[in-house]
Amino acid sequence: MRGSWLPEESFQSWGNYRRALAATPSRLKDRVFARTEVNEEVISMKARSNVDMKKNLNWWDLMWFGIGAVVGAGIFVITGVEAKNYAGPAIVISYAIAGFSAMLSVFCYTEFAVEIPVAGGSFAYLRVELGDFVAFIGAGNIVLEYVIGGAAVARGWTSYFASLIFSGIDVGDRLRIHTDLAEGYNKLDPIAVGVLILVGLLATWSTKGTSFVNWIASILNMFIIAFVIVAGLAHSHSHNLTDDFFHYGARGIFSAASVLFFAYLGFDAVSTMAEEVKNPGRDIPIGLLGSMVICTFIYIMMALTLSLMVPFTDIDEGAPFSVAFSSVGWNWAKYVVALGALKGITTVLLVSAVGQARYLTHIARSHMIPPWFARVNKRTQTPINATVTMILASSIVGFFTDLPILGNLLSMSSLFIFFLVAVALLVRRYYVPGETSPKHGGLFITYMLIIIAASIVIAAFWGMNKSGYIVYAVCGPIWFLATLALHTTLKPLRQPKTWGVPLVPWIPSLSIAFNVFLLGSLDRASFVRFGYWTGLMLVYYFFFGLHASYDTAMYHSPDLDPKTLRDEEALSSKSNEPVTGPTAAAAPTKTSIT
Repeated sequence: MRGSWLPEESFQSWGNYRRALAATPSRLKDRVFARTEVNEEVISMKARSNVDMKKNLNWWDLMWFGIGAVVGAGIFVITGVEAKNYAGPAIVISYAIAGFSAMLSVFCYTEFAVEIPVAGGSFAYLRVELGDFVAFIGAGNIVLEYVIGGAAVARGWTSYFASLIFSGIDVGDRLRIHTDLAEGYNKLDPIAVGVLILVGLLATWSTKGTSFVNWIASILNMFIIAFVIVAGLAHSHSHNLTDDFFHYGARGIFSAASVLFFAYLGFDAVSTMAEEVKNPGRDIPIGLLGSMVICTFIYIMMALTLSLMVPFTDIDEGAPFSVAFSSVGWNWAKYVVALGALKGITTVLLVSAVGQARYLTHIARSHMIPPWFARVNKRTQTPINATVTMILASSIVGFFTDLPILGNLLSMSSLFIFFLVAVALLVRRYYVPGETSPKHGGLFITYMLIIIAASIVIAAFWGMNKSGYIVYAVCGPIWFLATLALHTTLKPLRQPKTWGVPLVPWIPSLSIAFNVFLLGSLDRASFVRFGYWTGLMLVYYFFFGLHASYDTAMYHSPDLDPKTLRDEEALSSKSNEPVTGPTAAAAPTKTSIT
């Protein structure tokens, strides 16, 4: 087990591993409460990749990365399913709700990305504010989000490509191989696999080169989207929108919004590029917030256009816009729309491939997964190992799994991560180890628990399809009063140095409430799959990840080479002696909430 795959002391012999397993309770306690310093994330962790990523991105690159990452996947892939089966013409409201929730999360991500400009994104933010264990749970869901997201979008690429070749409705499965496997996993998609592999090869080439390809393709896609909106509105019929606008009711609107949140994913991938940005304090806010405003406007206008063009009952689930133009007699227009969709979906896959590799790279820098994944290629200055791994994982999932299953599970994972980031932002502002008084800390924890509990009760009541409004009438004001008390009785102990979220604590508290509520709108099967995935992650963590990250935090130098380390028992017996020499110089600073 030696080498760069498992270089930590706990895995250098079976005896060491048995002793590590025996120490699991104490190590788990340490990892639950340990929080890393910002300098460790920004400096020491980066050094573990041996080669730095090149700083060559600006706000223009980030804005187009954001547009490229967002516009294409949701609007061209998920809209048909949700409009036809869950929201009806009110899909416009669903997109507005999902966009508002996404914007709240973007504010939180932007402050963190400016303050902690590393490739780890939300994983790094959680390590600094909520500790290693919570960061690992977040990391597992980040990996799941990107694997599933890549798979879902790649299958959407196949559907739109099929609409270019075949005529009629529901042609998306014509290019897939039908088998006798279980429903939802029986339509094999080799084209999705091929697209993912090609995108992965481009992502390993150059980040700046990828940016150039992305913004050229995204600009072309903007022209096609403008055509869709203008031409679609020219063939609109108001009765398609107004006759049965609330067909599925409020529950359908929010149920669709919870899945359509998938359409706004991508900004978190942009935050992972902070390590490669020339001027994070200026470029990240402009790039992230600017791209999200543009994307939200585009989504609402395109959803409105689709709802006006055809009755929601006639919307095609696989390629809604292409088939909509065919239904009004513009058969030629469907080729323009499908081409635009393919361009948009391709840029989403491209930005996702860049972002997911950087997430995996930073997770590997912590040694929660083998540090082999953290290596950056000297020639390309990109993380090739991580890129190839994530592309292969997405290819396997995308080959088998249908889009609705992927979309729901992806939204579950993403909403959970964004909830954690919003909590972490409030912790960052109001809780500083060594400075927070017991009274201040006690009040802060109390307010946070009330905010989270009120949000969960509302979401659970909604998710159980209960009628009546008494729970909302009680828990809504409780959430408001807890946030108000946090705002009026506690003074923030830390202010951002360059750029910060406005209206704290209101925006992050709203983000918590919206993310939890949208989670409550997902189906039971998504929670079951989420539970299975979390259980699998914990098994891995207790047997490998916990001990690797513990050893790294306690003993390791910033590089990736295995060291001859002192026995943990000997270290414990000498815990009161000062540590000197190279090991002391290399050891990262570790702080604890307690």
